Amino acid sequence: MTLALQSRTEIARGRAIGIAMLLLAALAAYAFGVGSEGTATFVVTRDLASNIGIGVPASALGFLVAAVLAFFGGYQLSRGFGQRVNVVLAIALGLFILAFLAWSAAGQSFNLAGMLQESAKRAVPILFGALSGVLSERVAIINIGIEGMLLGGAFSGALFGSLWGATAGILAATVTGGLLSLALGVLSIRYRVDQIIAGVVINIFVLGMTNFLTAQILVENPQLNAAPILSPIRIPLLADIPVIGSMFFDQNLFVYAALIVTAVTTFALFRTRWGLRARAVGEHPKAADTLGINVFKVRYRSVLLSGMVAGFGGAYFTIGSVGQFDENMTAGRGFIGLAAMIFGRWHPVGALAAALIFGFADSMQIKLGTLGTPIPSEFLLMAPYIVTIIVVAGLVGKSRPPAADGQPYVKE
Repeated sequence: MTLALQSRTEIARGRAIGIAMLLLAALAAYAFGVGSEGTATFVVTRDLASNIGIGVPASALGFLVAAVLAFFGGYQLSRGFGQRVNVVLAIALGLFILAFLAWSAAGQSFNLAGMLQESAKRAVPILFGALSGVLSERVAIINIGIEGMLLGGAFSGALFGSLWGATAGILAATVTGGLLSLALGVLSIRYRVDQIIAGVVINIFVLGMTNFLTAQILVENPQLNAAPILSPIRIPLLADIPVIGSMFFDQNLFVYAALIVTAVTTFALFRTRWGLRARAVGEHPKAADTLGINVFKVRYRSVLLSGMVAGFGGAYFTIGSVGQFDENMTAGRGFIGLAAMIFGRWHPVGALAAALIFGFADSMQIKLGTLGTPIPSEFLLMAPYIVTIIVVAGLVGKSRPPAADGQPYVKE
């Protein structure tokens, strides 16, 4: 019965994807093919003065993308791509976005390399939020409080960074995230409070506390809200690679740290004894306990690490970006990080890919605004949140969390 239900669900999803591709094909042909005039020039280096660009006829690209999407949609409805449907869907969406960018930049120059560099920057807090979620949910603790941990880290980073420099600010942000996650761990592990409620409480507490402290301290003492901003660190030769050079090799410390933390987390979860124990606790805590693993200790450690990662990521908003704290400046990036975690199927590398997609959507709305696109700015601001809704709605397929996720453990 379950297999039959899964089969019907997969068939329905396959049809929905096929129909969606056909609709995208029609939209691409009408809006980007018929509605485009001129040539879009995509600059593939960060420096506009180098004048390395690729000219693309916007209308021709629109019709070409429409034809490819129509083929994909027809093939999916008639025969189906099977296990490759997610890959094909990603290609289809990428082609549609390319045609959309060409339509937006028709008759103008579009700095693709600069946009990708900005995408990587905007993906940083989302990635740290996603990695925080991976670390906690791999041991079956749902961390809804990531938003609050990011916000708390941003506030501490601004305050302590203003007093004693960037290093002190980053350390303070990391400690703040760790303390908040410790509170989550005590509530969820020791007192078995509903984990979602505990996370929401942390979010509300941090939002109220930072708003209060901002009004009472930072507004009255602006010198305490003037943290140093980390400068980009350019890696010679690698930064000169077209398209991706500036994206990955001309960034500040937080971007490089995000990539390093992703690699270390992946190795630790899947190549170490600690990672094996953590995954065992997340899948079947009773069996892990039977084998002599201290379930509570493993959960506390992972949740503490989760908060420290989120707090470190929160420092990006101040020390890595604007240098000062504003009320609710995280603007839901913690929740988008949770969506990136789900999109990445609770895997650090998957979370990295998902965060880059969300960062791209975020940077795209800014770039399109500067191009004078006739789309209302309110709709452009919705772009990252629309992508979040699409992901959570399950368009990318069903993701399976750790089996014991969200379930308190009672030692017998």
